[in-house]
Formats: sequence, C-alpha cells, structure tokens
Amino acid sequence: MSKRGLYAITDSALLTDGKLLPYVEAALIGGARWLQYRDKSGDAGKRLAEASQLTELCRAHDCQLLINDDLALAAELGVGLHLGQEDGSLREARQQLGPQALIGGTCHASLQLAERALIDGASYIAFGRFFNSVTKPGAPAATPALLREARQQFSVPIVAIGGITLDNASTLLDAGADYLAVINGLFGAPDAETVQQRARQFSQLIHAS
Repeated sequence: MSKRGLYAITDSALLTDGKLLPYVEAALIGGARWLQYRDKSGDAGKRLAEASQLTELCRAHDCQLLINDDLALAAELGVGLHLGQEDGSLREARQQLGPQALIGGTCHASLQLAERALIDGASYIAFGRFFNSVTKPGAPAATPALLREARQQFSVPIVAIGGITLDNASTLLDAGADYLAVINGLFGAPDAETVQQRARQFSQLIHAS
C-alpha cells in the first residue's frame, strides 16, 4: 500500500460524455495512487461495465481501485471499498472482502467515528469536508486541528476530502493528511491533458511535503 498520494474520486455528474476512461487514465498517468469509482446512477449494468474497465486501467498503472458504497460490486471485481456512515457495515465488508482488502470509512469531523471505523476493520479513515465542496456542500466541516489530533492518535493512512485544490492542499498535508481525495479539483477540467497536469502537480506537492 502506498504510504501517501493522490486519491482521485470519479463523479458521475462530472464525467459524462465519454470522459470517464480518458480522464481517469490521465489522472493515473499523472500519479494518482488510489482511485474511487463513485456512481450514484443506480444503473447496475453501467456500473459493472465501467468499474470493470477501471479495474483493468488501475492494474495497468499500479493504482488501487475502490468502489463507493457497493460491497457486492467490490467483491465481484476483487477490489477495495469505501463506505459512508449510512452505506453499509465496515465489519461485514471486512469479513466478505478479506484481510488484505483496502477498505475506507467516512468519518466526517469525528475522531470517535474514526475509532469505531478502525475497530470495525477499516484500512484508512477519511475526514472532511475541509473547504467549500462542489460535490457535498452540506457536509460537516473539518479542520486542520482535527487532522493533527488524528495523526497523533491513529497510525493508519488519513485521507482528507472536501474542496481541495492545488492552492489549499498544503495546509492539510502539513497537518498530517497522507492522502488528498480530490474530485472537482482534479476532474473538473476542460480536457484530459489538464487532468494529467493537475494530478502531477498534486502528486509532486504531496511527495514534497
């Protein structure tokens, strides 16, 4: 497992019109280490087809793939899983996916939720949002101080998410974030070339900190 890196998260609202695969490949070439497939469409056939293609892409680029909130799909493809607070049991996911699977839990701005997630089998803990977020504008606000406390308390990878851009990322890295989870700041780009450039800049920032 990579110790630090860019955690790219796809968003079905952003990646329409055939953008998903070329934009994701650009992010992987740019250095993304983890990729979360996030699709809330409810179209099971589309999700399986896209996630299968992403599985192959991630294998080719030595990137860990995680499925958002769909244990059955993660199990079918043999990849990782990320669960929100209302999206299933981390304990059940760990039992089903096995001891080596990469499994993460959303902890909002709560050290208590993080502690519970780790007891239930999470591989990493994700805090956020830290800044105004296009994807989840109403999510609870987390602070760099929370990251510092989490860094002292927990040894697992810590993920920061929510409105992260190249301009504000350093604050979170300095506070102890291992992974920066980026959606709009990465994929809200005019073309794949810009996605690759942003991914490379994020990756360089993370590894220089």
